[in-house]
Order: sequence, then structure tokens, then C-alpha cells
Amino acid sequence: MRTMFIRGATATAAATAAVVALAGCGANESGDDGSAGASGGDTTLEVVTSVYPLQFVAERVGGEYVDVASLLPAQGDAHNVELSPREVADLEAADLVVTVSGLQPAVDDAVAVAGLTAYDAADDADLHPADELGHTDDTGEITEHDHDHGSVDPHFWLDPERLATVTGALAEELAALDPDHADTFRANAAALEDELTALEEEYRTGLAACPSETIVVAHEAYGYLADRYGLHQEGVAGIDPETEPSPARLAEIGDIVEDEGVSTIFVESAVAPAVSEALAEDLGVSTAVLDPLEVQQDPDADYLDVMRANLDALRTALGCAA
Repeated sequence: MRTMFIRGATATAAATAAVVALAGCGANESGDDGSAGASGGDTTLEVVTSVYPLQFVAERVGGEYVDVASLLPAQGDAHNVELSPREVADLEAADLVVTVSGLQPAVDDAVAVAGLTAYDAADDADLHPADELGHTDDTGEITEHDHDHGSVDPHFWLDPERLATVTGALAEELAALDPDHADTFRANAAALEDELTALEEEYRTGLAACPSETIVVAHEAYGYLADRYGLHQEGVAGIDPETEPSPARLAEIGDIVEDEGVSTIFVESAVAPAVSEALAEDLGVSTAVLDPLEVQQDPDADYLDVMRANLDALRTALGCAA
């Protein structure tokens, strides 16, 4: 598996210029047009994915008939990417680009300007604005906060049911590109959907009897998970993990921790935890890792492994019954 690496911050204008310069020049190094078309022969489909859960699904569904490249290395920032001209060329040479629109503007621009063959998981994942997810009070009404989380939440993969929907849709995308192996793609997708259904049941059972429902997290990536399992999410930062929380927001989190009896502030291994750790120390509560799964931190732990580790962390923090 080859991996393409992305540099620090988003540079949409630069990426767009690179795409314009390269448009129509997407031939691969062997001189063909990069379209495996893959009806016949041993040719594999070249698939590029923009976040780790989509890489996981593409690898499982495509199996031996796809070569999956990731736009993000371990420890990368999924929200802020910059595409070099070479990386844009790699995108153009791919048979399929799998993205979540709105998460990475530079990637969205590259796909749109060059007219790449792309599957946007947002089309099937039923995305919602952050304000509509995981912020309800006891009456079920949406609550308001004094910090910004008005953009669409892209982290649908933290809800296994939504990821299962995308799994089936991606199988159809691959089948259209490689009809000879369509039955294999659909069978692989069905097997993964069964695993995701089992994972969803583990979450539903594991979070069914918890004395607390409030989770305080480093950034608001867990709205779909919270909605699915009746939890209440409070983020130190909003959807963008790089947003600095205001003093007013930190004070608000302190009140929530005290009023709701929160025992744990969740941090992320891919995001500097200094603010959350300092806040937890000031409030006298613990910290624990809750992984938003935007990137794969441990090559030996796949999506299913990390989701189960997240479930264990949630159950411990919420005091759920055994």
C-alpha cells in the first residue's frame, strides 16, 4: 500500500492553482490514463481516501482488487491539509477518490476543479450541523453555547450504522468501475456491514445503563455517537480542534463538570491535549483518550479495535453497569 503525505495547514488557493495546471494531465507513470476500468486482467483499482475510516472501508470492501492510498499519515491533522502539485497529480491518476465534503477544502477543490471520479461519503452519511447533534437538554431541546460550532459535523463514522450505509454505497461505486468483481465487492461489503451491526449492538448494550450521560471532549467530534446512544456532548473546542476555547467557554465547562458530576475530560492523541489536561487538573477530574478516528494512530489497531477501546473508555467515564 502506498501512502501520500499532506503538509500542515490548508492552502485552498494553492491547491486550486495546482489542479488547474495539472487538469487533463492525469496519466499515470506507465503512460495509460490511470483508469483501471478494471474489467479483466490483474489490474487493481487505484483508490485515494481522505480520512482513515474511509480507507478502512475501501480496503475491506475492495480486498485484493484495490490499492488504497491515504491522504493522511498517522498523527496528521484531518481538518487542515495542503496538496502539493505531485499529490494533486496522484489524485488525478486515481480511479476513485473517496472523500467527505466540507472536511478538507483543498481536497474538495481538487476534486471539483479537475473533475475527478469521486465518491462523497457525505451523500449517504446524512450529515447534520453540529448544533443539531449531541447538545440536547432534559426536554430534548437544542441548547445554545457561546462558541462556534455551526458548521456541518463530518465525523459520521463514529456512528457504526452510518458507516455501514457508506460501506454498501462504496461497494456499488467499485462495482461500477470493475464489474468483473462486483459480486466480490458486494459480498465483502455485506460481511463488513455485519461486523458494524455487531459493533453497534455492543455500543447499544454497553451504554444502556449509565448513571451519567454527559461527555466532555476536547473537540466536538462525537455528535453522531452521542445522538445514537442518548449521550450529551460538551466540547472544550468546537468542530475544528485548532480553535482556542474562550475563557467564558472554559468557565462554562467547569460549571458543567460540577453540575453534572463529570469525572473525566476526554482528550485525543492526535491533538495537543495541554488545554484539556490543564482544565482537568484545575477541576480535579481525570483525563482519558477518546479517539475521533480521523487518522489511524496505531497500525495494529483498525477501526473496529479503536471503536471498542472508545466504548471501554466511555463506559468507565460514565460509570456504566457491567
